[in-house]
Amino acid sequence: MEIKDIRPMPKYIMKLIYKADRQKVPKPSPYTRFYAYLAVWRKELVKVTVAVRHYRGKQYCKQVAVHGLDSDVCLAKDIDYGYLRNYLVGWYEEKISRYRNWYNTGEWFSCEDRYLDPYAPVVNKEVIGRFDEFKYSAYELYPYTDILQYLRVYRKYPQAEMLVKSGLSEYAMSVRILRLAGKDKKFRKWLISHKNEIKCHYVDAVIKAYGTGRPVDEIQRFERRKREFYRDEYNRVLKEEFKGEELEKFFNYLDKQHISLSLYRDYFTACKYIGLDMNSERNRYPHDFFRWHDVRIEEYRTMKFADEKRERAERDERLRKELAERFEKFEEIARKYLNLNKNGHLYSVAIAMSPAELVREGQVLHHCVGHMGYDRKFTEERSLIFFVRRSAAPDTPFVTVEYSPENGKILQCYTDHNSAPDENVLKFINKTWLPYANRKLKQIRAA
Repeated sequence: MEIKDIRPMPKYIMKLIYKADRQKVPKPSPYTRFYAYLAVWRKELVKVTVAVRHYRGKQYCKQVAVHGLDSDVCLAKDIDYGYLRNYLVGWYEEKISRYRNWYNTGEWFSCEDRYLDPYAPVVNKEVIGRFDEFKYSAYELYPYTDILQYLRVYRKYPQAEMLVKSGLSEYAMSVRILRLAGKDKKFRKWLISHKNEIKCHYVDAVIKAYGTGRPVDEIQRFERRKREFYRDEYNRVLKEEFKGEELEKFFNYLDKQHISLSLYRDYFTACKYIGLDMNSERNRYPHDFFRWHDVRIEEYRTMKFADEKRERAERDERLRKELAERFEKFEEIARKYLNLNKNGHLYSVAIAMSPAELVREGQVLHHCVGHMGYDRKFTEERSLIFFVRRSAAPDTPFVTVEYSPENGKILQCYTDHNSAPDENVLKFINKTWLPYANRKLKQIRAA
């Protein structure tokens, strides 16, 4: 199947599609629907998907996808797979859309066969009868739209025809059912005799019901419950503990004790925390669950409180040590650069001696020097903090300077509320103190 094989839609097919669409959508609708028809191209059975919609009272249809029975690829045009399993169709050539979407090129392209295959009822299944190999496939009774997939399965597992004729089409695509039916005559008879009971059940439930002789509804309930159990992320604590037959035993215990899964989950978590052996039947399935639930939860709370108290104490001790080390390191760096301090007639400059002084400076002058990691930058010698004071009031915060010992430059210089100091202060800092500090810095490095 190649692009050159694509043929225009026959008029009688268009009439069949319009008829099927009127039955499905009696009134004109702007929403896109899909239908399909079968054809034979170069002796290959193909399914052509057609998009249909109304616009201003007129009905439009166009070919958008072609799938071949023996092809690994499908051919598509003006269609794309959107979000929420929605297919998008472009109608620019039909002058329905004002703008051409990126997928609305008007050119056919190829992609994998499993893509771009929307739900589309087939309007002419009788074409399959032209192929001798499918005359007895019960294709006319197959109720779903994936007719090509069904024929492929029928080729490999002819017993699919028996399932369709028996009204069990939902299992006709299950390889597990087909394999078992192909080699086990008793299973085929069992399927037919229980066809009214097993409709719309999980494949696992059907096979297990046949193997065990148990009611399929009972097994179906368990299978549904098992899937919900494994799908719920809150049960990750229990998933590794309860598998296979143990999971069924676990569900029976919950039902017998009349307890919810969440209540048992709390009990199990508490038991694991306090170190109980949950492989022991006595702990895993206590006879009086509610009594032991309350006991274990209380033990858990007591141990949890003690552990948290210990952890807080350890954390506080660790923080205390870190803080002491930081203060010690801060003071060590401050003493290293103590010679950069300078006393003048009107102003003086002194290096910060502790993180606490940075905090006080920031609080009084309403800026962030006491926060934002300035103490860490200080201890790492990436920048140093100096306080500029009036000589008449040496203990009153006035101007804060951030100085880089790496390149001997002032990084920041602010007074109250991050405002710039007056000209006299800036002149003292830049013309008097900065050259002095840089000379002292060279002496420190030389030593």
